[in-house]
Amino acid sequence: MNAPHTTARERLNEVAKTGIVIKDGPYGTAIQAEKLTAEQYAGDTGLALDQNGNNDLVNLTQPQVIRKICDSYIAAGAVVLATNTFNANRISQADYGAEHLVHDINLAAAKIIREACDDATAKDGKERFVCGAMGPTNKTLSLSPDVEDPGYREVSFDFVKDVYKEQAAALLEGGCDFILIETVFDTLNCKAAIVGVKELEIERGADVPMFISMTVTDKSGRNLSGHTVEAFWNTVRHAKPAAMGLNCSFGAEQLRPHVQTLSETADTLLFAYPNAGLPNDLGEYDEPPETTAEFVSAWAREGFVNILGGCCGTTPDHIAAIAEAVSGVEPRTSKKADPAMRLAGLDPFKIAS
Repeated sequence: MNAPHTTARERLNEVAKTGIVIKDGPYGTAIQAEKLTAEQYAGDTGLALDQNGNNDLVNLTQPQVIRKICDSYIAAGAVVLATNTFNANRISQADYGAEHLVHDINLAAAKIIREACDDATAKDGKERFVCGAMGPTNKTLSLSPDVEDPGYREVSFDFVKDVYKEQAAALLEGGCDFILIETVFDTLNCKAAIVGVKELEIERGADVPMFISMTVTDKSGRNLSGHTVEAFWNTVRHAKPAAMGLNCSFGAEQLRPHVQTLSETADTLLFAYPNAGLPNDLGEYDEPPETTAEFVSAWAREGFVNILGGCCGTTPDHIAAIAEAVSGVEPRTSKKADPAMRLAGLDPFKIAS
């Protein structure tokens, strides 16, 4: 149970000293497995557009589905549980004509996961942490969508910041312990999210701890806007995230060198949740739980990570296999950064003090 007068950041750090912390897996594929109809997606929202595939709306229309998925990850051993809100923002929900429901979606999502975690904790006394997940949106601040006009942007920094701030506020209202800025393909989008969360900190007068997770888009280890993992860390380190990590991208085998690089750089908890290998020709993931667990448990034994979970293609069985494989493994010790000025263009640059 929560210790008196401690923050979620402090409690997570204490838990992370005892072993590898287990994060959950994805919601998208789990929701798809439920084979909901368009009518079930839409519920009684009265939305005019087809809602088939709007996984975030399911928090409102089929909350029992989300609760079942969350319970399955808890049963698999996860103690860090993310909300089903990857696209629950004004930009992404505009595709479904559901912008006006963003607050309600995020609030409902956070309450579902919070209740599931609290119910589990009441049974076994083991604290779970709720991360309010915020995906990258389908817009980019760093790149122009018009190849003939490289200076053009569909959205402004302040607009994206406000979009993230709105989402984060609802997630915190619903009971989230952390804000998870995940699958970052554009560093500037992430910076907008950080500013939004920092504004909420000022307004709330309290720390809003963040998890920040980059996704690399090629084997060189860069995201879509061009940053290496070390350069990305240099650009977001000022936010003092509770945990820094990598997710999605490739399978664990291909992601390993980038996890190692980040582990040697970041002076905070490090987390990773890769895909279940690379997708096959049909876009499906074939990597069995034991294989994923073997790869990521090697990272744990080599001292690269503090928190492990799964992204695309992983299931509760994958999470359970990971939890079993890292049971008893000593956790990573966060590196203490030497004093220096650290800068980043697309690559890192350090000026020794």
